[in-house]
Amino acid sequence: MRIRLNAGWQIGPFIGDPTPFVEMSRAARSHSFIVAGMKDKNQSGFTLYELMITLTIVGVVLAFGVPNMRQFNQNAKMTSTANDLHAAFHLARSEASRAKTNITLCASSNSMTAGADCGGTWDQGYIVFVDSDGDIARSGATETVLRAHPAIAEGVTLKVANNANFFGFAATGLGRGNVGPNVAMTQVVMCDDRGNITAAGGNSAARLFVATPLGRATIQRDLSMIQDVLDNLGETCP
Repeated sequence: MRIRLNAGWQIGPFIGDPTPFVEMSRAARSHSFIVAGMKDKNQSGFTLYELMITLTIVGVVLAFGVPNMRQFNQNAKMTSTANDLHAAFHLARSEASRAKTNITLCASSNSMTAGADCGGTWDQGYIVFVDSDGDIARSGATETVLRAHPAIAEGVTLKVANNANFFGFAATGLGRGNVGPNVAMTQVVMCDDRGNITAAGGNSAARLFVATPLGRATIQRDLSMIQDVLDNLGETCP
């Protein structure tokens, strides 16, 4: 004889009853199995110790990576500024020799407009144009702009010898030198907030752009040479 309880248990046996003393119903056994399975299941996630280790590693990587990334960006700006001006010189010289006419490279405060003309400072932008009459100014429809460059990258400073704002090439492809009261560019020091210091590779973080009277342009990175030019100009970098 067995007595069934609402909780799912059966109590027995009584005399002549072979049923075990206590037996769970099928529903109770199923419920017990599910609960046991939930208890045995592994829990995923981070411990506080693992989180602190991860944050420490991230902090170390950022401590070394952020300054290097900033220096990389600064070097990229310096290189781009120097190379762009050098490329403009090369274009002006080769075009003067090819077209057999005067070509002028000059600073321009409105370089990216349709009426771009000489005037302003190099950091505001510059243009290369056909200067048929050689007066260091655009005039007439034939004096077309061959290349226009916008303002230089933010954070780069230019120190220009004699505050020169142009360089002209004659039809021979050679430099014209000073034109009237206009002084031709000879030297430009380019630097950022690092100044004239030794950077990676032993070179200066600054750049020195040199234009010879014949119209050959070079870029120097020798620290002592740049410092001599700054001293002669009475300038500091930045």
